[in-house]
Amino acid sequence: MFLGFKTELKLNNVQRTLLAKHSGTARHAWNQALYYTNLILDVNKLAKEVGSKTRIKFPSAIDLHKWLVANIKPDYPWYYDVSKCAPQWALRQLREAWDRAFKKVAKPPRFKRKGQHDSFTLDGTIKILGSNRIQVPVIGVLKLNIS
Repeated sequence: MFLGFKTELKLNNVQRTLLAKHSGTARHAWNQALYYTNLILDVNKLAKEVGSKTRIKFPSAIDLHKWLVANIKPDYPWYYDVSKCAPQWALRQLREAWDRAFKKVAKPPRFKRKGQHDSFTLDGTIKILGSNRIQVPVIGVLKLNIS
């Protein structure tokens, strides 16, 4: 059984900036991959209308990450300032959103905007340091506002 809890973080300006960079990178990866997948769907729809049997395979999360590393990352050097996990998880979540849309469980994914529900996912070991501090991979030690 997994247990979780929510708490407020006490961040300094450097940590706040680093978290904003992570969420911005995840949002950018999501939006770029969403544009790319929409293009693939449009090309396949056009090929179907024309009667062509050649279709582009819809990419998996791994395919999207390979495309991102080859085509997007070289143009945006700030991708290297954050953890590799932020864009990878965004692409996994995008692929899951498309899977839900294809199964008619949810609507197709939409583009994300800055400042609205900014989030990102990291994986790795989170260490609890005492009663009011945690250590998060790449970001470092964060203070918790426990009352």
